[in-house]
Amino acid sequence: MFHTLLIANRGEIACRVIRSAQRMGLRAVAVYSEADQDALHVKLADAAVCIGPARAAESYLDIEAILAAARQTGSQAIHPGYGFLSENENFAAACEAAGIAFVGPSARAIAAMGDKAAAKALMEKADVPLVPGYHGDNQEPDFLLARARDAGFPVLLKPAAGGGGKGMRVVRAAGEFKTALAGAKREAASSFGDDRILIERFLERSRHIEVQVFGDTQGTVVHLFERDCSVQRRYQKVFEEAPAPGLGAAQREAMTRAAVNAASAIGYTGAGTVEFIAETSADRPGELTGKFYFMEMNTRLQVEHPVTEMITGIDLVEWQLRVAAGEPLPLAQEDIRRSGHAIEARLYAERAEREFMPSTGRIAALALPAGEAGLRVDTGVETGSEITAWYDPMIAKLIAHGKDRAEALARLARALPDVFVAGVHSNAAFLGRIATSAAFREAALDTTLIERERAAIFPAPASPGIEVLAAAAWATLRDEARAHPEAHDPHSPWNIPDGWRMNQDAAHEFLFLDKDAEDAPCTLQLVFAGGETLLVVDGARAPLSVTELPDGSLSLRLGARSFKARVAREGRILHVLAAGASRRLTLKDDLEAVDAVAGSGSLAAQLPGKLVAVMVAAGDKVSRGDPLLVIEAMKMEHTLSAPRDGRIAEVYFRTGDAVAEGAQLLRLEDEQGGGKADFG
Repeated sequence: MFHTLLIANRGEIACRVIRSAQRMGLRAVAVYSEADQDALHVKLADAAVCIGPARAAESYLDIEAILAAARQTGSQAIHPGYGFLSENENFAAACEAAGIAFVGPSARAIAAMGDKAAAKALMEKADVPLVPGYHGDNQEPDFLLARARDAGFPVLLKPAAGGGGKGMRVVRAAGEFKTALAGAKREAASSFGDDRILIERFLERSRHIEVQVFGDTQGTVVHLFERDCSVQRRYQKVFEEAPAPGLGAAQREAMTRAAVNAASAIGYTGAGTVEFIAETSADRPGELTGKFYFMEMNTRLQVEHPVTEMITGIDLVEWQLRVAAGEPLPLAQEDIRRSGHAIEARLYAERAEREFMPSTGRIAALALPAGEAGLRVDTGVETGSEITAWYDPMIAKLIAHGKDRAEALARLARALPDVFVAGVHSNAAFLGRIATSAAFREAALDTTLIERERAAIFPAPASPGIEVLAAAAWATLRDEARAHPEAHDPHSPWNIPDGWRMNQDAAHEFLFLDKDAEDAPCTLQLVFAGGETLLVVDGARAPLSVTELPDGSLSLRLGARSFKARVAREGRILHVLAAGASRRLTLKDDLEAVDAVAGSGSLAAQLPGKLVAVMVAAGDKVSRGDPLLVIEAMKMEHTLSAPRDGRIAEVYFRTGDAVAEGAQLLRLEDEQGGGKADFG
């Protein structure tokens, strides 16, 4: 076994690998870009080396910089994590040439399976069933359109050289094909440096089931059972679980055998995942028909590997390191057992209600559930960390294990309401609604679940609950008291937010504006009378008592109800989590005037990025909903559309320009020349 390991990655996976390496007695070396100098993985490592600017192409994708860091630190092995260079055969070959162990498969195996088109050709020769489509080299648009017609619309466009949902497009009609193809090629080239696209018939109702495989240098290949990854948004996974619900023994045997055969055919070593599309019943969502097709093989560790670890008790990173050191697999196939059920939820910095737009900024406060048996939290950020537009916006993964699916799901559903993220938006509430939805609870899983359950998962905005308002009001008084010059004295009456007045009652009135519901007003009072505190909302009164706990959270009792809350202040905004509900509130007196443009239906550059397409020019007439331009940020494309009918008066940027968050992108006016609105 080597003594020093360099992790050529960042964020949650870098932290994950560091912990296993250090537990095994290895010295863990981190690399970081200039944007990540204060990142959690840098703090956890035994040593760290800066490898370049924030842009991934100049840091985390710079093979020479990473190899130089390995030589500088005496690293004998490099773990690539997932994403970045993890499936880059040139990187694996460069490590080998430098005499450094690559913790992953050979360059030859990566080339065979990392190229999705080549992998399909290989599986076709091995008689593994494939989805109808095209995976050849001819990339001429008219030729690809003809192949799409042969496969039958709708079709799915997929990058030949990558995965993770980036560059994928569903095309439902021939008239949409070339526009979608151009976008898919742009995103594929940006993410993977290769714009080749393959075509598959799009199965409207299907399940995504994958098999974890492992090979060693002695020629042994085993599987560690399967995972279901069907619940997805924008073709990226949101929930994963193991084992796959409703998968019969015969189909499990067929899938795992096919996966092991596929890995054995290329002499695979290390951790890999063979992914299948499984058909489901048209009448009963999630029910498998028995038909499945090879989709792709990922020649790396997967984001969702913790669910496999939870049901097998095996540390997959430790296995990776032992295999890379030339050791045989620790267990034979017959000795690998599974126990219980595990479910993972991915916590992202994003706005689910706005088509999952990533959210950037500083994490002002972060609290993740911990301490419960059977609950694991993997994260790469902490309070104070920055979510930037340069990298994936993942905050954490919550993984729950139980004796069966019901117990695992109950444990996860209890944990999600305790997630508190301030400073950036998160999808915590969205995850909680999925976890408690009838469809997910009943395992009616397929890739359409989020759309099928849209009404339940994306409910109309509701007023903040009384629990949220109570916590916000009390925290406001507490902060005002602590702002007094004498508040540092724990015995000072200024340090007690109880509203006490000599010989009289006291009342504090609050007018909060709900930032998550277009500044809807919320009025309440805290009345201090006869030694108790009363919360008054719409004339109804209830006694309120609050205890501040050592971890900074609040324990509140409101009438007969008891609940916990967290409150964090970020400038004028109060981030409140109470009784499982999260809200951003602002005291009206603290508000500045609202820009008149904000209410005009205009768009904003929601996050910094690069302008990759401009579909309009000055003088063009547009209708509400027409696409205007496309910004690439966080490795994904985001289309900005017209908020109303009108005429383009001016376009401020050109294709290829970098745009800052909030930048004015173009100006829209009505057809008579009035009613101008800046897009910025």
